[in-house]
Amino acid sequence: MVFQLTEEIGFPDPRLGEPDGLFAVGGDLSTERLILAYAHGIFPWFAWRQGQIQWFCPMQRFVIFPEEIHVSHSMRTLLRKEKYTVSINKDFSQVIRCCSTTDKRNDNEYAWLGEDMIQAYTRLHEKGFAASVEVWEGEQLVGGLYGVTIGHGFIGESMFSHVPNGSKVALIYLAAFLRYNGGTLIDCQIENPHLKSMGGRYIDYDHYLELLHGPQRE
Repeated sequence: MVFQLTEEIGFPDPRLGEPDGLFAVGGDLSTERLILAYAHGIFPWFAWRQGQIQWFCPMQRFVIFPEEIHVSHSMRTLLRKEKYTVSINKDFSQVIRCCSTTDKRNDNEYAWLGEDMIQAYTRLHEKGFAASVEVWEGEQLVGGLYGVTIGHGFIGESMFSHVPNGSKVALIYLAAFLRYNGGTLIDCQIENPHLKSMGGRYIDYDHYLELLHGPQRE
C-alpha cells in the first residue's frame, strides 16, 4: 500500500508499505518532517524532474556496523601512506554538491539530488542533524560522503570520489569515528557490491530501530 501524505507532519505505519519499501508519496522536505522520517527509519527519494517525493522504509535494512567494517589489505596500505587527510563537517556544502554532480548524476531522468534536496539537507546540517566527511589531497577535495545523524546511527545519503577509493577512505574514517564515539550503525540504504565488500549486511527493521534509539550495541 502507498499512502498520500498531507501537509500534516506525520507518517502512516511503514510496515504497511510495498515490498521494495515504498509506502508514501507527497508531503514536503521540511526539517521537521525529515527529522521525524529518519527517526523512524524512513528516507525520501525526490525524482525532481517528475516533481514527486517518494518515501521509503525497507523492512530489511542494509547496514555496516562500525566495528565490523572490512578494510582490505590494499586499503590499509593506502591509509598508511597518509596520502589523504580527512575531516568532518569542514565543507558540507561542497560535499553535497559533488555528490549531486559527480559522474553527471543529475543528467539521469530519475536524478534525486537536485536543488530542493540540497537545500533541505543543508538546513538539516545547520540544525546539527546532517554531517559530512571530507577527503583531501592537499587543499583539493577528492572524496567524501554525507548523511543524517539520528540517535546512535548515521544514515548515509550519498558519496563521491574524484580519485580511486576516495569514498572508501571517507567511509572507513566515519566507521572509526562512530566506533570511538558510541555509534551503533551506518545505514547504507541500498546494497551494492562496494558496500557489501566493506561489511554491509541486512538486519530487520525492528532491530534497526532498537539500535538507532536504544542502548549502545555490545
